[in-house]
Order: sequence, then C-alpha cells, then structure tokens
Amino acid sequence: MKTAPLTAGITALLLALVLLALSWSSGSLVAHMIVHMTTVTIAAPFLAVAIRATRFDPTPHLGRSGPILASLIELVVVWVWHVPAMRKLAETGADAMIAEQASFLLAGILLWAACFRLQAEGPRRLAGIVGLLFTSIHMTLLGVLLTLAPRPLYGAGDVICLGIMLSREADQQLGGVIMLMVGAAAYLLGAVILLADILKPTSSEHCR
Repeated sequence: MKTAPLTAGITALLLALVLLALSWSSGSLVAHMIVHMTTVTIAAPFLAVAIRATRFDPTPHLGRSGPILASLIELVVVWVWHVPAMRKLAETGADAMIAEQASFLLAGILLWAACFRLQAEGPRRLAGIVGLLFTSIHMTLLGVLLTLAPRPLYGAGDVICLGIMLSREADQQLGGVIMLMVGAAAYLLGAVILLADILKPTSSEHCR
C-alpha cells in the first residue's frame, strides 16, 4: 500500500470518528454532515489511492460499467441513511451508527477507486466521469432538499452543534448547505480532473 495516502486517509477517518463520538448524542445534522463529508470526500479517496493494485482493490472485479454501478450504490447508501426514520435510528443506536458510517466509507472507497482507476482505457475513464457527475448531481439534489424543505425533517426542538445552539430548521439548512458546498463540489471536481486528463495532449501530439 502507498504510505502517504494511507496515512492521510486514516487520519481523516480518525478525525471524523472523534467528531462523531463528540456529537453523536446531539442529533445535529450539521455535525453529522461534517463527519459524512470528511469520510466520503477526504478519507475515502485517499484510502482508494492507497489500496490501488493491492489485494484490497475492488476495481479488478468491476467491468467497464463499474463507476456507474459504484455511483448507484453510493446513491442508495446516502439517500437511505438520510430518510428520517433511518436518521433517527443512527442517532439513537450505536450499532446503526456504526453500520451507517461503515457503509458511507465502503461506498465512498468503491466509488473513488472505480472512477479514478487511472490505468483504465478511455471508455472506463469516461464512465468514471459520468459516475462522479451523477454522484455530484444526487448530492446536489439531497442538499437542496435539506436546505429548502418547508419544515424540519429530523425532529423538533433545538440542537447543540459544536457548542452552538441551533433550531432544528437552521441545523437542517446548514447541513444541506455543507452537502452542497463540499459533497457536490468534491465529486464535480473529481469529474473535471478526469476530463482534463482525457483531454491532455499525448506525447505523439506534442511531437507534431
């Protein structure tokens, strides 16, 4: 495994777990979203790079449509855990919380590993762009839903987020904004990086 990305990924994951432990009982969506975004947009891509071409790499088992499949898995995992009943379950049960965070991490690693398999041929790189764009779109939709919902979706009353008292409505809106600013933007940036790599002139074109 590659030491630098492995260290960075584990460090980001540990920071996310510490914040989760400190904020779990608060029920704050903002704190949840910070943990979620740290896991899927920082820890997961670094860990995906670290396990590339090792026995832990999931990409050899995926076909050309692997990035699309991984993106669909990410969609199901993210949306299911943000259904109000599932959110309440994760906020009140340690087992559910562990399952939630583990599914976020594994789905994130699978997606980034599948989309950023740089050794892949052109069609798979294009599939990687589509997979990341699709993920960015569904993250955007969920972020907009949370931000613009006419009422709080996850209970009533105030919550304490990182020592700050927030109403449920404000907490939900800020959580949606974090998903929009971090989640949607991170996957869009990944797609742009892949596109730039495809459009990069080859050595033969430089010699003309």
